[in-house]
Amino acid sequence: MILDSQLKATLMLRENINDLIALAAVAEERSFTKAAARLNVSQSALSHTIKGLEQRLGLRLLTRTTRSVAPTIEGEDLLATLNPCFEKIEARLQALNDSRDQPTGTVRIVAVEYAIESILWPKLSPVLKEYPAVKVEFVMDYGYTDLAESQCDAGVRYGEQVSDGMIAMRIGPDERMICVGAPDYFDAAGVPETPQDLTDHRCINLRLSTHGALYAWEFEDREGTEIRVKVQGQACFNTINPVMRAARDGHGLALIPERLAQPLLDAGELRTCLDDYCPSFPGFHLYYPSRQRPSSAFEVVLEALREKA
Repeated sequence: MILDSQLKATLMLRENINDLIALAAVAEERSFTKAAARLNVSQSALSHTIKGLEQRLGLRLLTRTTRSVAPTIEGEDLLATLNPCFEKIEARLQALNDSRDQPTGTVRIVAVEYAIESILWPKLSPVLKEYPAVKVEFVMDYGYTDLAESQCDAGVRYGEQVSDGMIAMRIGPDERMICVGAPDYFDAAGVPETPQDLTDHRCINLRLSTHGALYAWEFEDREGTEIRVKVQGQACFNTINPVMRAARDGHGLALIPERLAQPLLDAGELRTCLDDYCPSFPGFHLYYPSRQRPSSAFEVVLEALREKA
């Protein structure tokens, strides 16, 4: 009889733990659809699980609307106790995983094409050869990507300013956007002396994927005042490498990273203009959640990407 009672208690505890994990997932994702995908269950099954938990406790834990899901006051109170416990369990399991000799796992990083080609791949290519069990997936995106929504572990952007709950780590040197054109273009159209002169020139535009708008070229005068110019031209791209190629081919002026343009500048295929209006600014930084317990693979990637002084 005692054994039967212990077995029932064990089964009830296991059921409650699974349901509490489901509750935490829905609360974190603010969506039954996203939480169901994360837990690999159907949305209806997840909804049934939460309803069962609420009925057993006699409390409403989530407020549901047509657009979102949010914890009630009782739900927030319960999650405030649960989440630290779950984090300790995950940290311990991760520590056991990390205790193995060989780092393993997949790291997904979202970044612009230029960052992938100039920073990420050169630094991570040797890592993939050294650690066969580490996988890195590069996701190209010019927008400010939501890491949770895109299921990425980290992202790359200019500067160290990130939202709350994120860590920013420098992975590259300071950068400088420069205005360039082919020698033949300058011979035919002349050289602009101020950023405002660009309105009289053919320029190659970059369309931002974040909101679909054209990138307004950014400059700075000697007093540090920002100057933004909307340029016009026949060609427009949504990644930076074709912009540089179009400038090299004489289709107009382009505003591109100096390090990207350097080989063509050295070869005489591109020339600069407006140099006094092109200041340096903080280079690429890797950003990732501060509460995230790094996997062994992520630790290896972090160390490889960290900018050495």
